[in-house]
Amino acid sequence: MSEATTIDGVNYGPLAALVGNWAGDKGVDKAPEPGDDEEKNLYYETITYEAIGDVTNAKKQTLSVLRYHQVVSRKSNDEVFHNETGYLMWDPDTDTVMQSLSIPRGVVLLAGGKVTEYDAANVVIDVTATAGALDFGILQQPFMEQNAKTTAFTHHITVEGDKLVYSESTMLSIYDKEYDHTDRNRLTRV
Repeated sequence: MSEATTIDGVNYGPLAALVGNWAGDKGVDKAPEPGDDEEKNLYYETITYEAIGDVTNAKKQTLSVLRYHQVVSRKSNDEVFHNETGYLMWDPDTDTVMQSLSIPRGVVLLAGGKVTEYDAANVVIDVTATAGALDFGILQQPFMEQNAKTTAFTHHITVEGDKLVYSESTMLSIYDKEYDHTDRNRLTRV
């Protein structure tokens, strides 16, 4: 166990590199509009990852857990257009990372995946979720299910020291079409 991945006696493994406050103003959001139109928003954001300890499930599994909060604002008018809370969890026995999130549109998901590389300051994490999956899936309220259904989600995070880069893809069934809603940004630890 590396001291750099241990916080308050809990080994956070690859999640330790995320702990802290991050800010970035290079965000690009591509979202669907009716017809063949696409909305492109340039944005800035903050993400806070907080180490909250570990949890034990059925006395057999121990997960290290970070809570996070992400607030995203349009550069054009400074209005918040995305506010997300969730958890990142790491299972050291299977080297699995999980992300659970909730957005205030009536959509929740649990994504899972592997860490492709990490050391004390650098990490690459990829997680995915699919609607209808029994393990890493997506649930949404009836209106979203019928009008703006999320069918798949992928999240790629790379941390190199005090730099974080992410790309996120949310496949949507909306406006009578399938659309790959994407977000990406570069952030710095503050």
